[in-house]
Amino acid sequence: MSQHEGDEMDYAADDYEMAEVDEDMYFRGRVVGYSESDDDDEYDHLDNKITDTSAADARKGKDIQGIPWERLSISRDKYKQTRLEQYKNYENIQHSGKGSEKECKPTKKGGAYYEFWRNTRSVKSTILHFQLRNLVWSTSKHDVYLMSHFSITHWSSLSCKKTEVLNVSGHVAPSEKHPGSLLEGFTQTQVSTLAVRDRLLIAGGFQGELICKYLDRSGVCFCSRTTYDDNAITNAVEIYDTPSGATHFMASNNDCGIRDFDMERFQLTKHFSFPWPVNRYHAIVGNDPHLTGGHTSLSPDGKFLVIVGDNPEGILVDSQTGKTITPLCGHLDFSFASAWHPDGNIFATGNQDKTCRVWDARNLSKSVAVLKGNLGAIRSIRFTSDGRFMAMAEPADFVHVYDAKNGYEMEQEIDFFGEISGVSFSPDTESLFIGVWDRTYGSLLQYNRRRNHSYLDSLL
Repeated sequence: MSQHEGDEMDYAADDYEMAEVDEDMYFRGRVVGYSESDDDDEYDHLDNKITDTSAADARKGKDIQGIPWERLSISRDKYKQTRLEQYKNYENIQHSGKGSEKECKPTKKGGAYYEFWRNTRSVKSTILHFQLRNLVWSTSKHDVYLMSHFSITHWSSLSCKKTEVLNVSGHVAPSEKHPGSLLEGFTQTQVSTLAVRDRLLIAGGFQGELICKYLDRSGVCFCSRTTYDDNAITNAVEIYDTPSGATHFMASNNDCGIRDFDMERFQLTKHFSFPWPVNRYHAIVGNDPHLTGGHTSLSPDGKFLVIVGDNPEGILVDSQTGKTITPLCGHLDFSFASAWHPDGNIFATGNQDKTCRVWDARNLSKSVAVLKGNLGAIRSIRFTSDGRFMAMAEPADFVHVYDAKNGYEMEQEIDFFGEISGVSFSPDTESLFIGVWDRTYGSLLQYNRRRNHSYLDSLL
C-alpha cells in the first residue's frame, strides 16, 4: 500500500471529490467523506432532512439514499454516467486498468440475488485510509459492526438501535493482564482495519496497534504493537479457528510482516517476513523491493495463505512454514483484497487494475475468471458461507454480487453514490451490509437474500 500518508491523503481528497457537472446541483463543491466539522450533515443542500429508506419506501419510488433527484437539475442516470467518466482510479502502475481489459470475462447483468431492505442514515460509516476498506463486519443477519470516526459501533437492524462498543479517541488500555500485552495501551488510535467474528473484535491501527476485545466482556482484553517500524500500518486482520478449536488471528502489516496470534494464550505464535530481492519479482515499482502484506487470507483447512500487496504478483504460501508455494501471476497493479471460497479450492484477489481474479488452487497456471469493475480498484471481496455468491466492492458506487456456483457468468450490480468502507455477508448468508462514506449521504445499506417466497414488510 502507499507508504507516504501525506501523499495518500492529498490523493484521497481528489479521489473522493464528486464532479461538478452543474453549478446548482446538490453536491457542487462537495468532497465525499470530508467535513470542516466533525458533524455529518443531517440535511441536504435543499434543507430537506434526510431520513432512512425502507424497502416499502423504495417500492413507492423513493431513492434508496434519500437523494431528491426530482428537485435537482440532473437525473440519477446522468450523474452516474458523469461519475463513470470523471472518477479517477488510483494506480501505482500507470494504465493498469486499461491494460487489464482484454482478459476480462464478459458477464451478464440482471442477477437478483439480494434485494434492498433498508438504508440507515443514523449509522455513519467512515474510512481513514483510502486503500483499506475492511471496516464493516456482520455477525448475524441482524448485527453489524463498523467504524464511525473514532467509535467502533454495533448496529442492530432488528431493534434499529446503535451502541458504541469501543471509543479509541482517548486512552485505551487492557483491563486484563496477559504476557506480551502492552499494559500502557494506546492513545487516539487511528483504526485502519477491523475484524469481528463470533464474540471477538480486533482493531488494527496506523502505527501497528492491535486492540482485542471480547464482546461479552467489559473492557479490552489485549493490546499489542506489532512493530515499531516507520511503515507499520495494519492492513488486514483475519480471525479463524485452528483444527484443534483454538481461536487465532492473523495480522498483515506494511513492514512486510504477517503475524499469527493465539487468543487462548494471548501470544504471538508465528511471524513471517517477505523481504524478497527485486529480481525475484519483476515489474516492481518504486524504491521498496519488498512485497508488502496488503491482505492475507487463510484457506478454510488452514493449510494455505494467499498474500497480496505492493506487487502485481501475489503468492500462495504454506501457512505453517511461511514458504512460498507458487506466485500468482496476472494482475497488473497492487492488490488489497483476497478471500477464499468455503470449498477450500477457489480463492479471489482484488487489484487496482480494476479486476478481481478468481483462482483454483489445484491449477494456478492461469485465473479461472477475470472480473472487471466499473469505476476503480477492487478493494474488498467476500464469499457467502455456502459458497453460492461472491461480492466484490469497488472504491465507490458499485458492489457486484456474482453467482459463484454457476461460473461467475451472471452478476447483480448494486449501485449508489459514495465511498465504500466495507461489505459483509451475514454468516447465514441472509443479509448483505454495505458501509457508505459520504458527508451528507453516509449510511449503512442492508440487502436481504431473495428467496422463492417473499416476506411482508409493511409493518416494519
